[in-house]
Amino acid sequence: MYVKIASAISKEIIEKVKLNISKSLLKDKNNQFGYYLAGLFEGDGHISLPFLGNTTLNRVLNPRIVFTSHENNLELFVNIQTMLKEKGRFQKSGGNTIRFIIGDIEGIKLFIDTINNKLRTPNKNESLNNLIDFINKKYNLAIPFSVLDESDFSENNGHFGVKIVEAKPKSDTRKRSVSNSISLKFRLDQQYIEKLNRESNFNIMEKLANFLDCKLSIYNNKTGKVLSLNVTSLEKVGFVVNYFNQYPLLGTKCKDFKD
Repeated sequence: MYVKIASAISKEIIEKVKLNISKSLLKDKNNQFGYYLAGLFEGDGHISLPFLGNTTLNRVLNPRIVFTSHENNLELFVNIQTMLKEKGRFQKSGGNTIRFIIGDIEGIKLFIDTINNKLRTPNKNESLNNLIDFINKKYNLAIPFSVLDESDFSENNGHFGVKIVEAKPKSDTRKRSVSNSISLKFRLDQQYIEKLNRESNFNIMEKLANFLDCKLSIYNNKTGKVLSLNVTSLEKVGFVVNYFNQYPLLGTKCKDFKD
């Protein structure tokens, strides 16, 4: 059995990444950082709640907010750490997996304040409210619970595609000529059932499919059933493009979108 061992990413590496961060990443365009962080939490984040009390070693444990992603997104999460007033730490696990972890009480409170009332899926909103309930009881606070919002989570599970077909004349091996054409596609996938709490994503995906006037399909992969919607009409793809121009992506999906 192979066990992945996590190790801390040094401060020297993080400082070097900060020097190379694109200036465009550091800007909170239209004050949308909270919504962006909420969307990222929807797809790549989870919350771990400890026992409410002291351990056998009389240590008080805090919850942990953990984002898991590919190492190519380290710059993105370093930027997020900067936006969160330098809260959180980094780990590397396995060959190319990184984790951004927020575990101190001030960082947790700032995270809650940043994404409160901005989540879109019931399961993650419930997870956040469980965290708020835990923190309120443990530290005698009165943080209000999060009210569910609705939007998308494309930074984590969205895909952009461009298909270019070059013109080809009719020939002995080709019965018909082929005209030049370009087609665009936006695709969004979500697990039918979330692994952590067994909640269904069907309702939110159905609403998105109806909103974008596209078909919601279901397919199976190694992890189970997956909900998938595809936007292919130029009119609807144009709407998606305008949306992400107004509320830009920041991670590796930003490059895919611009391409």
